[in-house]
Amino acid sequence: MAQTQAGHQSADDAHQDKNFLTLVIGSIGVVFGDIGTSPLYAFREAIHAAKLRGLSTGESALGVLSLIVWVLLLIVTIKYVIILLRADNKGEGGTFALMALGQSVAKRSAPLLLTLGIAGAAFFYGDAVITPAISVLSAVEGLKLIAPHMERAVIPVAIVILAILFWMQAHGTDRVAKFFGPITALWFAILAVGGLMHVADNARIWNALNPAYGISFVWRHGVIGLTIMGLVFLAATGAEALYADLGHFGRRPIQAAWLWFVFPALLLNYFGQGALVISDETALENPFYRLYPEWALIPMMIMATFATVIASQAVITGAFSLTRQAIQLGLVPRFEIRHTSESMAGQIYMPRVNWFLFTAVLVAILLFKNSSNLAAAYGVSVTAAMVIDSMMAFFVVWKYWKWPLWKSALLIIPFLLIEQVFFSANVLKLFEGGWVPITIAMGLCLIMFSWVRGSRVLAKQTRRNEADLDWLVRKLEAKPPHRVPGTAVFLTGDPYAAPTSLMHNLKHNRVLHERNILLSIKTEDTPRVARHERVTVERVSDHFIRIVARYGFMETPSVPKILDHCRRKDLNIDLGSTSFFLSRRSLRVTSKSEMPRWQERLFIALAGSAEDATTYFQIPTDRVVEVGTQVAV
Repeated sequence: MAQTQAGHQSADDAHQDKNFLTLVIGSIGVVFGDIGTSPLYAFREAIHAAKLRGLSTGESALGVLSLIVWVLLLIVTIKYVIILLRADNKGEGGTFALMALGQSVAKRSAPLLLTLGIAGAAFFYGDAVITPAISVLSAVEGLKLIAPHMERAVIPVAIVILAILFWMQAHGTDRVAKFFGPITALWFAILAVGGLMHVADNARIWNALNPAYGISFVWRHGVIGLTIMGLVFLAATGAEALYADLGHFGRRPIQAAWLWFVFPALLLNYFGQGALVISDETALENPFYRLYPEWALIPMMIMATFATVIASQAVITGAFSLTRQAIQLGLVPRFEIRHTSESMAGQIYMPRVNWFLFTAVLVAILLFKNSSNLAAAYGVSVTAAMVIDSMMAFFVVWKYWKWPLWKSALLIIPFLLIEQVFFSANVLKLFEGGWVPITIAMGLCLIMFSWVRGSRVLAKQTRRNEADLDWLVRKLEAKPPHRVPGTAVFLTGDPYAAPTSLMHNLKHNRVLHERNILLSIKTEDTPRVARHERVTVERVSDHFIRIVARYGFMETPSVPKILDHCRRKDLNIDLGSTSFFLSRRSLRVTSKSEMPRWQERLFIALAGSAEDATTYFQIPTDRVVEVGTQVAV
C-alpha cells in the first residue's frame, strides 16, 4: 500500500513538473519575446551615441554594460520579477489589474489611481506601435551586412513581414502559438552561444559587473552620459510584460524562466557584444550580428525575424486584451470583439485596434526609416509606463499589503527615482522621436478622459427620465395596463430604476408583457468573476424580475450565456418568445453642457462610433426592439 501511494505521488509530481515546464517554455515565448529582441539594438544604439560624441570605445563599452546589467538586475529582476509579480489581482497582472487593486483599498485616492491607470495604458499603446516597428527593422537590417546594396530592401521587406503579421490576427494565432515557446527558447540559447563565443575576447569586460563604472560614466559625461543612459534603458523594454502576462502563466514559471534561463542568456550576449567591440572597433556597425560567423548571418537574420515577429505578436495581443479591459471599465466605447479560439478565452481579435496599430506602425517605419531613429521614441514610452507602475505599486504595498508608510516608501521610492532619471534621460530625445509616444499617449488620454466624463454626464441626464422601479411597480399593480404574452428583457445600467425603454413602451404602446426582466451588466474591480457569482436573480413582483450579471474587467459579457446561468437558478427564459428592449440614444449638443464644446463633440463622435449593443452583447438580432430617445449632453 505504501509503495502504491508512493507510486501515485511520484506520478503526480511528474505530471506537475511536466505542466510547470510547459508553462515555463510558454512564458519564454510570450512574456519574454519583447525583452529578448533588445540585444538586436540596445547595446548598439548606446555605443553608437557614445562614439558619435567622441568617447573612447573601451570606456563606453564598460559604462554602457554596467548600466545594462544593473537596469536588468534592479528594475526587471527585483521590481518586476520579485516584487510586482506578488501584487496580483485574483491571479492577474497588468496596468488595469494594478489600478483596480489599488482602488479597492485606497478609496480616497481612487481618482488619482484612475488617472495613473489611463496614462499607463495610453503609454502602452505607444509601446505597441514602436515595438513591431523597431524589432522587425532591427532584424531585417542584417541584410546590409549580407550585401550592402540590399540596404534599399530593408523597409519594403519589413513592411511585408508586418503586413502578414497583422493580416494573421483575424485568423487567430492559436495554431502557431504553440511554437512560440520553443522558437523563442532556441533564440535565447543562440543569444547565449553568441555571447559565449566572444566574452573571452577582452577580460576587462567583467569589470562592468561593478555599478561604479556605470555611475561614474554618467556622472563624468553630464548631458552626454544622460543621453546614453536613456538608450541603455532599451535593454529593459518588455519588462512590463512580465507583470501583464501573470494570469496566463503564473508567478513561479515566469520567475523560473527569467532567473535561470532568460536573464543569463541576455547577460552573456551583452557581455559578448561588449568584449567584441573593445577588441575590434569595426564591429561597432552592428555588434549583435558580428557575434556570429559570416556563414551564419542569413540563418541568424531569419531567426531574428521569427523572434521579432513573436515579440510583436505578444504586444499586439496585449493591446487587444488591454482594450477589452478598457471597454469593460468604461474608459472607451464598445469595439467589436471576435473570439478566434474555442479553447483559449484570451485569444481575441479586435479589427479596429488591429488596423489602427498597423497604420501607426507603417507611419512610424516610413517616418523614421531605421531602428536607430526609432530608439529615441521607444525609451520614452517604456520609462513612462514603468514610472506609472511604480506609483500605483506604492498604493498597493501601503494599503493592500498593509505595510507601514515608511516601509512602503523605502521599498518603492528608490525604483521610482531610478526610473525618473531614465525617463528624464529619454525626454532629452524629445525632438528626435520622443514626441511620438507622448503624442499617442496624450491623444488616447484625451479620448479616455472625455469618454469617462461624457458617460457620467449622459448617465445623469438619463436618470432624470427614469422612475424608481419599486414606485412604478406599485403604480402598475394599482392600475394594471393591458398585458401581452411572452417575456420582455430591458437592458439597463441601474437595476433599481425603470429604464427609458420601459417607460417609452408603456407611454406609446400602453402594454406590458406578462414577465418583465430588468437586466443589468456590471463590471467588477476583479479580472474575472466566479461562475457561481455571475448572476443574481431577484423577484420584484409577480410580473417583474431583476437580474444583475457581474463580469470581471478581463471578460466579455454575453446575454445568451447570462440566460443559461438563469436556468440554473430556476428561471427559464425562452429566447424564441423573448423581446429585448434597448434604448438607442441620439445625442445632441447643448449650450448648458457641463463639458467644453470640443469635448462634447468628441464624446458624441465616440458614442456614434461605438459597437452596437445588440452585437456586442451577442443578443439575437431578430428579437431586439430599439427605442429611440434624444439626449442633450
